[in-house]
Amino acid sequence: MDEAQAFQEEFVQSCRYRMEESLRMVRIAMESLTEEQVWQRPNTSLNSVGNLILHLCGNMTQYGLASLNNDPDDRNRDLEFSTIGGLSKSELLEKLTITVAKVINTFQSVTRERLLAYRQVQGFSFSGIGNMIHVVEHFSYHTGQIAFWVKQLHNKPLGFYDGADLNVKNDA
Repeated sequence: MDEAQAFQEEFVQSCRYRMEESLRMVRIAMESLTEEQVWQRPNTSLNSVGNLILHLCGNMTQYGLASLNNDPDDRNRDLEFSTIGGLSKSELLEKLTITVAKVINTFQSVTRERLLAYRQVQGFSFSGIGNMIHVVEHFSYHTGQIAFWVKQLHNKPLGFYDGADLNVKNDA
């Protein structure tokens, strides 16, 4: 394996790890929500957890699938935010889980040429690498919003890292 191939594999595995971590945290956060709370908005300028999950699926499909696979972009972004119900908590989680799995599969199979090729997405020009970084950071960003809203609703920690000592120092 040459150095470029090793770098690509490490980059893809790191992206995969972060995607799986965000999915794990969203699942934990949603466990404590009722069906009604999934679609509850903190106020009129913020989105419900349901809207955020639809938005994540749309964004991942656009940046992580359509762009990297050179597929048509049929995203309806406005619908992600205007939806006020219709999907249960389990249906939303299934949709998110399937989307994440498809994106990870695409990340793992994308060619070096596609990683380096630039493509217009939402009017921005990004390489495949840039699109992958966007998918990971965007998922993480909204995972934090979901966690914050659930903590706000229940006034308790979510326990994402229960049992882990997060005070361990870095290796020298």
